[in-house]
Amino acid sequence: MKNTLRIAGAYVGIIIGAGFASGQEIVQFFTSFGLWGIVGAVITIALFAFIGMQLIQLGAHLQVSSHKKVIRHICGKYLGPVVDITLTFFLFGVATIMVAGSGSIFEQQFGMSPLVGNILMVILSTLTLCLNTDKVISVISLISPYMLTLIIIITIYSFFTSNAELSELESIALAQPSAASHWLLSALLYVAFNIAVGFSMMTLIGSTSKDSKVAGRGAVLGGICLGVLVVLINLGIYANINRLQGVDMPTLALASDISPVVGILMSIALLSMIFNTAVGMLYSFTARFVEADTPKFRGAVVVVGILSFAASLVGFTDLVSTVYPLMGYLGFILIGGVTITWIRSKKQSAPVTAEE
Repeated sequence: MKNTLRIAGAYVGIIIGAGFASGQEIVQFFTSFGLWGIVGAVITIALFAFIGMQLIQLGAHLQVSSHKKVIRHICGKYLGPVVDITLTFFLFGVATIMVAGSGSIFEQQFGMSPLVGNILMVILSTLTLCLNTDKVISVISLISPYMLTLIIIITIYSFFTSNAELSELESIALAQPSAASHWLLSALLYVAFNIAVGFSMMTLIGSTSKDSKVAGRGAVLGGICLGVLVVLINLGIYANINRLQGVDMPTLALASDISPVVGILMSIALLSMIFNTAVGMLYSFTARFVEADTPKFRGAVVVVGILSFAASLVGFTDLVSTVYPLMGYLGFILIGGVTITWIRSKKQSAPVTAEE
């Protein structure tokens, strides 16, 4: 049970910073479709549980040290290298988005220069990555319960205290920029980009467990938690979209509306979530080129962190709207590969009948 919860916490911790933390992602992929966006959010519960289970179990079965082996396994020797290079590029992009997101929090909540947040996130992430793999995963797992509890409280409170008319909320929600042309495509893209974001680190999480069944249970539990969070955050933002237009960090704005103290607590939670994902992405990106837990790896992490800081100066919202939809389409390829691998494994393990 302890290992199951550790894997579930790590799964949530890796994904939540990229796809949930600010609320900006939820607005673009779900809230902008109004009531249909709620249906899309519900669909993510099953998708996160199923795909997460397959991917983390693959990591446990293959015992990998980077995502390269898993990609070659599910995508083949021709498509595999292309997907590998593309995913590696996007890992750096998501790490950059996390650094930029930290800057947005410092600017929105504390009125400070976003550079302060950017620099702080790079320093903390690179220092953490000087630890070994198991310790990195443990750090990510421990932060998750605090984040989940606070987000659930804030979004539920915000939903039930909203006093706007449904027709007003619907019209404002539909006017928000969307990540895709249709609510179902947007929901699928959302799961796909999150899986692409977490792909590398999820395979490493799986490889820390020798028991694929334990790894699978942890993934299912984590996936259900992620899907439920999508539903809750979307409901909270939708119910208050009349007050959240043009806000970089909608979840932070909801928390600050409750009380300044809650706003500060939420800022800490958001920074923790962003930190989780930044660590995961920087680790996965660097481990693709340099063997982890070595002096050379630590030096490479510092260089990658500096490059990520430089790229983060583009701005948080612009990076989200550009990188995430593109990464979603890459995620479709990865999900397709994982699903085909699952189907093949089922056929191979099917019992032979007497007639056969």
